[in-house]
Amino acid sequence: MVIALDGPAGAGKSTIARRLASSLGFLYIDTGAMYRAVALWAARNATPLEDEAELERLAWAADIGLESIPNSDKPRVWLNGEDITGLIRTPDIAQAASKASAIAGVRRALVEKQRALAEKSSVVMEGRDIGTVVFPDADLKIFLDAAPEERARRRVEDPSAPPGLKFDDVLRDINERDERDRNRAEAPLKQADDAVYLDSTRMSIDQVEQYILAIARSREAASIK
Repeated sequence: MVIALDGPAGAGKSTIARRLASSLGFLYIDTGAMYRAVALWAARNATPLEDEAELERLAWAADIGLESIPNSDKPRVWLNGEDITGLIRTPDIAQAASKASAIAGVRRALVEKQRALAEKSSVVMEGRDIGTVVFPDADLKIFLDAAPEERARRRVEDPSAPPGLKFDDVLRDINERDERDRNRAEAPLKQADDAVYLDSTRMSIDQVEQYILAIARSREAASIK
C-alpha cells in the first residue's frame, strides 16, 4: 500500500508521515530530505544552483539512505555513507533544496530512487508531488495544508529549529517557497484530483494523525475484501 502525503512547506507532512508509518508498520520516506542531501552535496562542491547539468549528475550519483529514528519525526539521512542528518536542516539548505527540486533532471533522478524504495514495502511518502507525479496511482492521497502564519509559527517553535530563528524571516521564506513550488515548470505543487484535502491550521498533531489513520485503515480493509 502506498500513502502519498503532499502539501506546502511547514504543513506538518514529515511529522504526520512519520507517525502514520509507525502506526501502520509502513516504511516512511522523507522525499524532502533526499533533495536536501543533493543540495548539501552541491554546496560542499561549490556547485552553483544554476548549473542544472551538474546538479542532475549529483542527483543520479548520490547514494541516499533513510533510517527511522525512535521517538523522532525526522529520519536519519545518509549521503554516500555519511550521516548528514544534522547538516541538512538549516534554512540555507532548505532554500537550496527547494531550488534544486525545480530542476527536471534532479526530480527525475530522485523520483526513480523513491519508486525503487517503495517497491520493497508498503510506504508513507511525503513531498510536493507524490500523488501527482511520483505515485499517481497511490492507494491514498492526502493534501495537508495550513495557513502560512501557522506554518511559520510551527517552524519557529520546533525544538530542532536553529537558535534565534525569527517569525518574520520564516514567514517570508515560506511565502517565497510556496510561490516557487506552485509555479515551477516541473511537477508544481498542486492537489491531486482524487486527494483528500485537510487543513490542519486548527488541528493538533494527534487529530490529524487519527483522521488520516481512519481513512487509511478503511481503504486497507476494503482492498483486502
